[in-house]
Amino acid sequence: MTTRGYCLCKATGWEYEGDPTWSCYCHCDDCRRNCAAPVVAWLGVPLRNFRWVGQAVKTLESSKGVFRHFCADCGSPLGFEADHYAGGMHLYAASMERPEDFVPEFHVNFASKLPWLAMQDDLPKYDTTLLHAPKDLSDYA
Repeated sequence: MTTRGYCLCKATGWEYEGDPTWSCYCHCDDCRRNCAAPVVAWLGVPLRNFRWVGQAVKTLESSKGVFRHFCADCGSPLGFEADHYAGGMHLYAASMERPEDFVPEFHVNFASKLPWLAMQDDLPKYDTTLLHAPKDLSDYA
C-alpha cells in the first residue's frame, strides 16, 4: 500500500510503502511554533520505505541534529528527521493526501498541552518526548 502527501501548492510531496511505525499528537512548543497550531499530528515511517516526490524540499537544521523539511515555494511543513530518531522520517499527518485516514495512537509532551485545548480521548498521554515510540522500532534499523 502506498500512502502519499503533499504541500499546500502541491509542488512537493512524499510517499511511503507499508504501514506507519507509529502515529501520535505532539504538544511541544517547537512543533506548535513550527506549524502555528495548538497541537501537531505525526506519523513515523522507516526511511527505507519513504521518498520525496516533485520539487525538492528545503531543509532547516532547527537545532543540532534536528532537520525540518518544507516546501521551498509555499513553506508548508512536510517532514522532520533527527539524529536521535535515526532511520525514521516523521511526517505531518495533515499533509496526507487523505488525512482522514490518520489514526493517532498516543500523545507526547502532554505536560506542555495548551490549557485552552480540550482533547478528551482515551489515548495514552506521555508528559515528555519519547526517544522511542511505545512500539518496537526495529523496523527503523
